[in-house]
Amino acid sequence: MHYRYKVYTRRFLLAIGIGLLGLLLSPLIFYGWRCFLRPSRTDMEQVLFRGIVYKRYPLSTPRPTMIHIVTIDLKTPGVKALVTPGEPKPTDRETSARKTSDFLKEFKLQLAINASFFHHFHEKSPWEYYPHSGDPSYPIGEAISNGYRYSPPEANFPMLCFSAQNRAQILKSDKCPEGTTQGVAGNQLLVYRGQAIDDNSNDDKPYPRVAAAINREGTKLWLILVDGKQPLYSEGITIAELTKTVTDLGVYTALNLDGGGSTTLVIGTNNGSKVLNAPIHTRVPMRERPVGNHLGFFAAE
Repeated sequence: MHYRYKVYTRRFLLAIGIGLLGLLLSPLIFYGWRCFLRPSRTDMEQVLFRGIVYKRYPLSTPRPTMIHIVTIDLKTPGVKALVTPGEPKPTDRETSARKTSDFLKEFKLQLAINASFFHHFHEKSPWEYYPHSGDPSYPIGEAISNGYRYSPPEANFPMLCFSAQNRAQILKSDKCPEGTTQGVAGNQLLVYRGQAIDDNSNDDKPYPRVAAAINREGTKLWLILVDGKQPLYSEGITIAELTKTVTDLGVYTALNLDGGGSTTLVIGTNNGSKVLNAPIHTRVPMRERPVGNHLGFFAAE
């Protein structure tokens, strides 16, 4: 009996030890699995839809970085922009927060990114953050969807505006012109009329970034997304580096949009939505953040 007791005790203690080890390792296993889901650090270029081309490429210097560029020909039949619709008044919100993939699926779009800065927002842990999907949200700066202006202008927040003729403008003004059908605000111009704008900030650190840019005629749109906050994979770029990236594309005007953990690029496929970049929300790779509004596109296959 004494021998059996010792055997059972050892087995019991071993089981507890294995269980505790599993609990300790499970966060690392989960994090490693999420890292495995990220896009490969390889060059890629492909036509996603008619008039929409996607390119990604990794950089190794001055730090690991993944850059994603979508080029959209606004003259292509079937290509049309959509900004997240505002909630009808009266209501306690301007929009309901959504993940970018949920926005794409809800409105049957072919491509979507996060767009404007928004409030309120906090991120304390993987389970303690705001907003969750469906929570009230308030885009910062003017927001226009299908001609309905649901968020007021904000001083020094330039605009990306789409006309009924499907032409894009990026304006220093914090308000889109009459007749604008879709519009979102950014917090600063990167390039204006072909000239790069110097960023005088002393706090220009590598960060996930999102930018939109156009040609002189407003017939071509570039969406530039840079992953960040992920050591050895993509640590992000500075505003100065982002400005050089868009300048190298030969753009006429470019606007910085909301980045950080909001940075998300999604496309529609026959099997649902697919995330093309590596978003990071609450420090979890490939986890999408619910955001205040989005910019999406319809397109033909």
